[in-house]
Amino acid sequence: MRALITNDDGIASPGLHALARGALAAGFDVTVAAPHVDSTGVGASVFAVAEGRRVKVHPQVLPGLEQVPAFSVEAHPAFIVHAAGDGWFDPRPDIVLSGINVGANVGHAVIHSGTVGAVLTGALKGWSGLATSLDCGLRGRDGAHWESVVGLLPEVLEVLLARPRGTVLSLNVPDRPAAEIGPLREAELAHFGSVQVRVEHESGVEGAPGTLLTTISEPDEIPAEGTDVALLAQGHPTLSELRSVSSVPGLLDDR
Repeated sequence: MRALITNDDGIASPGLHALARGALAAGFDVTVAAPHVDSTGVGASVFAVAEGRRVKVHPQVLPGLEQVPAFSVEAHPAFIVHAAGDGWFDPRPDIVLSGINVGANVGHAVIHSGTVGAVLTGALKGWSGLATSLDCGLRGRDGAHWESVVGLLPEVLEVLLARPRGTVLSLNVPDRPAAEIGPLREAELAHFGSVQVRVEHESGVEGAPGTLLTTISEPDEIPAEGTDVALLAQGHPTLSELRSVSSVPGLLDDR
């Protein structure tokens, strides 16, 4: 099977390289295409830096992955996935693997994640997808346990490929050595994510533009049992099936 590997942390992310190595070890024919800069928080945006309708694609040689076709793209991850299915790659990918994200993607806040947005975009084309994330904080750290995610790939990919085409799964893994993490658990999405963003408006002085000051903190509420946030804090890797955009019938039935 042909796997497109992408992310929202950019082409230089060690998590991206670890995921590509894991996909190779799992027997996939791998192509890497990722944003040229960090695109965290872009969701399913298809923004691209276009000059005369042309988006620049820079061939890359990734360390330890010299045999893998790799590209740095001046675009967001969902655009990259969209392009892969509409004329860029021939043959087209069979599956989209996204990540390994720097930081957990949990709760309903996954709607903002470029890592998740990439696989949801692939689902619109009928491709199954897996978003992978390591709970190592927003900025990551030296010595992050990327291989703990890679070690779970065979088990999780078996689950994914047994599901109907177009299935999207999200895997979150504690930043611990593989021997210290608990069993894989299916998880509901928490009401909130792993962080809370607060925005304060600061007025400008003497006609100068105002600003929006953002601060990030841990949520105040305690996560419900069985949710991804709670299970991850207990040391369990979590797996959740996500659904893409769909309509709900019956809106005017009672008129």
